[in-house]
Amino acid sequence: MMTTDVILETRGLVKEFKGFVAVAGVDLRVRRGTIHALIGPNGAGKTTCFNLLTKFLPPTRGQILYEGSDITAEKPAQIARRGIVRSFQISATFPHLTVLENVRVALQRQLGTSFHFWRSERTLDALNGRALELLDTVGLREFADVVTVELPYGRKRALEIATTLAMEPKLMLLDEPTQGMGHEDVDLVTQLIKKVAANRTVLMVEHNMNVVARIADTITVLARGAVIAEGRYEQVSKNPQVLEAYMGSAEVELQGAHG
Repeated sequence: MMTTDVILETRGLVKEFKGFVAVAGVDLRVRRGTIHALIGPNGAGKTTCFNLLTKFLPPTRGQILYEGSDITAEKPAQIARRGIVRSFQISATFPHLTVLENVRVALQRQLGTSFHFWRSERTLDALNGRALELLDTVGLREFADVVTVELPYGRKRALEIATTLAMEPKLMLLDEPTQGMGHEDVDLVTQLIKKVAANRTVLMVEHNMNVVARIADTITVLARGAVIAEGRYEQVSKNPQVLEAYMGSAEVELQGAHG
């Protein structure tokens, strides 16, 4: 694999909290233009890993490389400017604005005019075209004038993806994108992730094995903070170490996810 294929790499990434090792020497290589899923039982270190990658936490040891540059010491704002955007964190929506207004605010942030609210209406009107394009992308154009709080749960997630796209990410980090959803919403958001991943890279933490089986190109399995398996779904779902890490509870789920 050529290095140019790898957009994000970690080398020996470690995070310790007062003697407890949450992330234990993780080597991760995320290839450009792919959907890469990070899975594992509760307490495996997935969220801590995400927090290290987006610099919400500093690593105890190890390196993070993005497009070949060492970003280990960079701050969250620098990381975001490089095009690494974490959805459902940065892009939490404003419940009492309309769907269109939420996307305009995100676009304004991208323009760097976020604090010039006295300019608001005219400047923001200029962003309507792009905002409507983004709503088209996530299937929300017909909801443009709906107040966000009134959206069904799955559509709220779609809006969060639209506001993340407004930040023009090269690498989207999706944190549990289908958590708490019914089947219909899971399908909607899964299709949406596949669509927006067409010309960018997605790294996602996800519990739902059906989702992972359907759209992930590569799956990294963590247990107790360490990588225990990596590969395509067909490989990792049969890996004895993976099945053991889930203590048998996910065996049926892992094996039956394609059904």
